[in-house]
Amino acid sequence: QVQLVESGGGLVPPGGSLRLSCAAPGNIFSDASMAWYREAPGKQRELVAQIGRGGITNYAEAVKGRFTISRDNAKNTVYLEMNNLKPEDTAVYYCKAVVWYGGNYWGKGSPVTVSS
Repeated sequence: QVQLVESGGGLVPPGGSLRLSCAAPGNIFSDASMAWYREAPGKQRELVAQIGRGGITNYAEAVKGRFTISRDNAKNTVYLEMNNLKPEDTAVYYCKAVVWYGGNYWGKGSPVTVSS
């Protein structure tokens, strides 16, 4: 069973920063595009950012200029650097791996709360 393990969530005041991490098995990570999604209370899960195997990135409009996704292939880890956080960024953040030859895998989620 493939496990993606997220870490780094927590409580932060508006304007603050957090960095999320997601570690994946090496045999999956190298063959996968990685993404972060989030699910706010009462809302559908939405794509936040994604990064391909070659490093090409894509962001939701709501986070452009504030969030940065990156991957460290040596550590089999994808990161989401979140700056200038807003209350509307409050959600559970999920890591997803999409393997090019088939298979989608999710982490269990890391909660982020932006509140004063």
